[in-house]
Amino acid sequence: MYTRDEAERLCAKILSYSTLPECEVELTATEEYYTRFANNGITTAGFAERRTAVIRSTRDGKTGKIQTGEMDDRALKASVKRTEDLAAIAPADPEHQPPLGRQQYPEIHEFDERTADARAPEMIPQIGALVKIAGSKKLVAAGLFERSHTTTAVANKAGLFGYSRSADSRLSTTIRMPDGSSSGWAGHPSLRIADISGEALANQASEKCLRWRNPKRLDPGAYTVVLEPTAAGDIVRLIARGLDARATEEGRTFLSRKGGGTLTGETLFPEFVTLRSDPFSSRQSAVPWTSELLPQHPVSWVQNGVAKNTFYTRYWAARTAKSATPFPGALVLDGSEASTEDLIRSVDRGLLVTHFWYIRFVNPQTLQHTGLTRDGVFLIENGKIAEPVMNFRFNDSPVELLKNTKKLGRPERVRGLEGGEMVAPAILASNFHFTSVSDAV
Repeated sequence: MYTRDEAERLCAKILSYSTLPECEVELTATEEYYTRFANNGITTAGFAERRTAVIRSTRDGKTGKIQTGEMDDRALKASVKRTEDLAAIAPADPEHQPPLGRQQYPEIHEFDERTADARAPEMIPQIGALVKIAGSKKLVAAGLFERSHTTTAVANKAGLFGYSRSADSRLSTTIRMPDGSSSGWAGHPSLRIADISGEALANQASEKCLRWRNPKRLDPGAYTVVLEPTAAGDIVRLIARGLDARATEEGRTFLSRKGGGTLTGETLFPEFVTLRSDPFSSRQSAVPWTSELLPQHPVSWVQNGVAKNTFYTRYWAARTAKSATPFPGALVLDGSEASTEDLIRSVDRGLLVTHFWYIRFVNPQTLQHTGLTRDGVFLIENGKIAEPVMNFRFNDSPVELLKNTKKLGRPERVRGLEGGEMVAPAILASNFHFTSVSDAV
């Protein structure tokens, strides 16, 4: 891992090899430790450390780029030379922006030393508690406990330098019947590994597994749904791609007005829906700069139901006389103090969904996606879970989901099977479209 001084010295050394007017360096050092378990026992453990440098050299809008894991002086000097050779034959980018000078990056304080250094002593007791509970119920547990520690630095020849470090952890488990006929899932990502409880996750996942035995077949169609926080995050995070200012103004997103213009500033969602980016959240990790090396800052994308902002790249901001804004990362969907059980109690008839997987684009403009439910879908009748039902394929959009939202639960940090973290509450929404039945577990 790099200290700030080490990263600054190495960046300066790489930049000293540059002969072109523009050169930019990004250094990343990542340390990861993980423990996998299956069949109620630990199967593998691993430790990995990687260091990479991404180098970009530019002249007259023509850029060459290389990523290298060779960090000795000879290799780094050769890498810079290679980027310059590539720049000489690259086409000019008509949207290239001049390099930024010195920036004042904000401090992000959410760093936990115990998480950064965690290994088997922190992980094995939680896994042990988890598999003990699964075994006591004659169930079979599998999953992954992982943590990461990352330092990142950016620098250029115009005087810019930034340094950041972060630590993160996650435990997730799938618990099944021995014959594979039923399954339940639970997961907990956290910046503080001490907050993760294997016992709590085992109880959640095993209860799902036992409840989901012998699921009933229901006809596909439009249902009222209660999406648990992970399922809500699986869908809501997909709205980020539709918040691009350029695509919106060119008529290519859900915020594009037919005939020209945008829907920014209009009420599109219920007044209790607020979606924002919070890079300084105490529950998510973030770097203090954007992908274009501007300082991070909070942004409200939807505020009290109103579409408030779209994100502007430096190029599009300069062209339209606007301020550049960050991509919608570190998303937070605000909620209420209601529990998921409170939302279930308010449903006459609907479906409870644990989470989704294999989510893929259908229509980029409407943000319509398709995917599958997994590890526990249940029929709700008269405010209670009535019986398990078979999995479905869905075909719907985060835009329509938020438009049809009736109630929100208590927000928590979530991470689904395909990544894509955010802070999300459980969602009660109407008219969620399931297009076919899946017989997968």
